[in-house]
Amino acid sequence: MATRRPTRERTSLDAVRVFEDFIAARRLRHSRQRLDILDVFLASEKHCTAEELLALTRKANPSVGCATVYRTVKLLCECGLAREVRFEDGTARYEHLYGHVHHDHLVCSRCGRLVEVVDPEIERLQDRLSRIHGFLPQRHRMEIYGICSACAARRGD
Repeated sequence: MATRRPTRERTSLDAVRVFEDFIAARRLRHSRQRLDILDVFLASEKHCTAEELLALTRKANPSVGCATVYRTVKLLCECGLAREVRFEDGTARYEHLYGHVHHDHLVCSRCGRLVEVVDPEIERLQDRLSRIHGFLPQRHRMEIYGICSACAARRGD
């Protein structure tokens, strides 16, 4: 019998539950603003900076402040819903973890476009290299920098 993948709505509901349980366990204040930030973050499939997340969230709730966004993304990372990533430009961005498989990134050096890629063959190769060298991997990340097809077409590269 095939296993059904969770729908985006189901994953979002589960993520909200994870966040609310984390907030309760930490005895932190439950706020509408935090939930609005979480909702916007979960709806966005991009690697948001805190500033981008603030701008998106203010469309839904203009009263959300910058400090609240920064504190909330920190909480999202602590509870395992998000991860901070920094690419070559050094800017902190946040990506979803909950309900997402491990992936690597292709990064355009011109426009900054990020493409998430999943390749089981690369993962097997990394596992094999670790075994050969007696290494017990805990985590890894792979980023390939280059020029995306749109930028290459514009510049004739």
